[in-house]
Amino acid sequence: MATTAQPPTPPNDLASVTKTLDLLAPRWSVWVLMTLSSQPLRYAEIKPRLPWLADGQLHPRLRHLTSAGVVERTEYAPRHVTYGLTHRGAGLLPVLAQIASWGDTHLEKQLVTSKATGALAPERIPPAQNIDDTITLIAPRHAAPILMTLMSRGRASAKTLAAEAMPGYGLNAVYKPLDRLMDDGLVTASGDFRLSASGQALAPVFQAITAWAARPLAETAPLGRRESAPSQILSGPWATTPARLPAPAVPAAPSPAPARATTPPAGPAWRPGDLFSHQIPARPITPAGGPRR
Repeated sequence: MATTAQPPTPPNDLASVTKTLDLLAPRWSVWVLMTLSSQPLRYAEIKPRLPWLADGQLHPRLRHLTSAGVVERTEYAPRHVTYGLTHRGAGLLPVLAQIASWGDTHLEKQLVTSKATGALAPERIPPAQNIDDTITLIAPRHAAPILMTLMSRGRASAKTLAAEAMPGYGLNAVYKPLDRLMDDGLVTASGDFRLSASGQALAPVFQAITAWAARPLAETAPLGRRESAPSQILSGPWATTPARLPAPAVPAAPSPAPARATTPPAGPAWRPGDLFSHQIPARPITPAGGPRR
């Protein structure tokens, strides 16, 4: 079957999305960004909000995000240092809202007993974990370029995908990432390859990432201490496709509804309490083999 005639995705867009996902992919990076989403904080103020991270884990995340220009380290005195989002870092918050929205709608949730009604209901997943779980699916090498190429073309052969999404690689190299994307329910095959409904729904995510990556790199000035903006992530329907890890254990009180956004909000999208959508757990569940889906 011949491939469709839509123009290929520009290589610059593929590269910018890949670089942005590389920025967000290291585990807990998203949680650190969202912890700083309302105002700059000292290290001693960040630590209680992410209590499961040891110093040897938190410091590298802060250095990574600072080097990427999305977090600013400001030293007022030898023992008075704050970390806050730059303007470019704050611009990532609407992108994270889009990713959280996709994860909330398309990632599988377990059924749990509601404390209010006693009936079974989908578990409440915090936005930060929705984002982490989604990035786990789309950040592996060549995954995003393949998905974006299929969005552009509608359908494509393995040969076309290898040429456009993986230039410089042989045809055989495309099958491993394709198999993973099919296992994750994002791509289907019937003659040629095409996106599933869940894969097609990633279009706003990639559009938001591309728009953010196109912003001038000079937007790295630190933001001043500011009031938290009201959350613009709306709760939405639950759907089942790829499996995923459950949310961190909740020590008390029923959780509010999970959050998602249908369009990118204009400014910072989370209140401090929206980071986890419930009380901070002692420690999120660590993966026990296999990718989160």
